Amino acid sequence: MNGADTAWIMTATALVLLMTLPGLALFYGGLVRARNVLSIFMQCFSIAALLSVLWLLFGYSIAFGEANGIWGGLGKFGLIGIGSESLSGTIPEVVFFAFQMTFAIITPALIVGAFVERINYAFVMTFTGLWMLLIYAPVTHWIWGGGIMSDGGIWGAVGTRDFAGGIVVHETAGLAALVLALMIGPRERRTTPPHNPGMVAMGAGLLWVGWFGFNGGSALAADGAAGMAITVTHISAAAASLSWALWERVKFGRASMVGLVTGTIAGLASITPASGFVGPIEALIIGFAAGILCQEAVILIREKIRIDDSLDVFAVHGVGGIFGTIMIAVFGHGSWLAQLGALAVVGVFTVAGSWILAKLVALVFPIRVSREDETTGLDLATHGERAYDVNS
Repeated sequence: MNGADTAWIMTATALVLLMTLPGLALFYGGLVRARNVLSIFMQCFSIAALLSVLWLLFGYSIAFGEANGIWGGLGKFGLIGIGSESLSGTIPEVVFFAFQMTFAIITPALIVGAFVERINYAFVMTFTGLWMLLIYAPVTHWIWGGGIMSDGGIWGAVGTRDFAGGIVVHETAGLAALVLALMIGPRERRTTPPHNPGMVAMGAGLLWVGWFGFNGGSALAADGAAGMAITVTHISAAAASLSWALWERVKFGRASMVGLVTGTIAGLASITPASGFVGPIEALIIGFAAGILCQEAVILIREKIRIDDSLDVFAVHGVGGIFGTIMIAVFGHGSWLAQLGALAVVGVFTVAGSWILAKLVALVFPIRVSREDETTGLDLATHGERAYDVNS
């Protein structure tokens, strides 16, 4: 065991959990109407609690077990037989388990942004739990757990390069979000301004800081690779923030604060898969391009195709993660076959699997609340509470 590596990954684990609680909760909560903000908090906190238990019992073993290249098996069920002295590389395996658990929490939590203000809470919890076990965990095994898409697998000697989750996290969450947005349909009041842009900015700031653990921790060591991952992460976020704001100014005559911080998230999502392979100048290019590309994706999906992916999960996370994954091959740090092949296979698997799961869960729990509950707001209608005593 290496003490420095262990201390850093424990810190990174806390940073990644900070991204969901409270980072993502605040970011999403500020973007919705005031009568739905508590429902966002409830979904984020409930997902964190549920998936922590499911990751312990089944998810970790499916993702990082050793049964075969497709499925990790249940040999690590409940961490039975794994004690404080058991190692994963240079760190205790329980620390590696905890670090990966925070990824299993935030990935399904990202999907929440696609169906805010109209989703049935029981559907969210059931779908999310099954999705993590049956979609996220197998994909994790294929790419990070020594499965079929790693080095020596179906792509040959050079497997898929995905340092911190461009495919595993952002593509899967983005495509699942798009599927659910299409299935649930648009909100009754689709065009509403964010109720609290300041909350959005606070959430984005926490996500930016937490992303240092997300990408830097994925080096699984306290070394130069972790330092470079943190550096390129910051540069990409900064570049995308500026390019998003600049593109808004060019197209609409002014730059918005919500737009600026959405650009931040686009830059962070785009650099995630490449953060262990590229240098600062490459990160600058990725970030600057991501700010414009993801903004155009938002306009395409929201205004031209008119899909109510309410908080732009696919346009920012899905498009950003896919773009960053491709840029690994563009800059010569990975195989074109492995990068494009993994995007295609995981994409088809995620879309088909998410649709089937949603259809099955909808047989038990309605996917959408009633029109009356949507008008009242999910805070009061579903949870019997309100954050604001206002009619907004």
